[in-house]
Amino acid sequence: MSLRILITNDDGVDAPGLQVLLGIARQLSDDVWVVAPDGNQSGAGHRFSFGRELSLDKRSERTFAVKGGSPADCVVAGMTFVLGDKPADLVLSGVNNGQNLGDIVHCSGTVAGAREGTMQGAVGIALSQAVDYAAGLDVEWTNAQTYGAELVRSLMGLEHGKDVYYNVNFPSCPAADVTGVRVVPHQRFSRSPMRYYPSDNAGKFFVAIPETPRPLDEGSDFHLLTHGDSITVTPLSLLQTDADVAGRLDGQLPFTRRR
Repeated sequence: MSLRILITNDDGVDAPGLQVLLGIARQLSDDVWVVAPDGNQSGAGHRFSFGRELSLDKRSERTFAVKGGSPADCVVAGMTFVLGDKPADLVLSGVNNGQNLGDIVHCSGTVAGAREGTMQGAVGIALSQAVDYAAGLDVEWTNAQTYGAELVRSLMGLEHGKDVYYNVNFPSCPAADVTGVRVVPHQRFSRSPMRYYPSDNAGKFFVAIPETPRPLDEGSDFHLLTHGDSITVTPLSLLQTDADVAGRLDGQLPFTRRR
């Protein structure tokens, strides 16, 4: 039985990274569908457009754009409507223009697309191609193109818990310099990297990440991608309860009976 694949992203349906992901998906299956935002939704996280009407723009037989929709909106529309009674086995999100590392996974629209894919019953995998921003370089898709299909195929060959999704980042080094694949935790920063960033326009500002937070954990995704030339794979969980804290809190909190 052919693997059914749904693709989304947060850079928009016309973004070059989506074409890279299509190339990866078509090496795995001939049953590939695209439902992606009609424009840039970077940083949208897992936002849903509750209370606001959306529409599907059919670009081709298997490609749809959601006008004004987030990646999470797109996965819902794809899994519960476009694909009918046969939802996708695999949801691929990306390939993002730029790395999604550390605490950025919490706000990434790319990662949210994979997360919603897993919540909808598929295997969800987010893929991002790193960019060397310090050197002022443009994105180079070679590593995602070279290693993407093999890596996704390998992940699909594993046993998955129903609550697991994956965040994959490809380094920005030449393809021949890639040192391998490292399964690593995401970097937990001491504080959020998001900052107020003033605009050149009076009275305006951006929310941005002006610099990499320090220190970096040498065993986590941020350091190994940028300094180790490794492809990083981080398994993430839908279960967000801190079981240790929950166990310690049980029976310790005050309770006031209401009359």
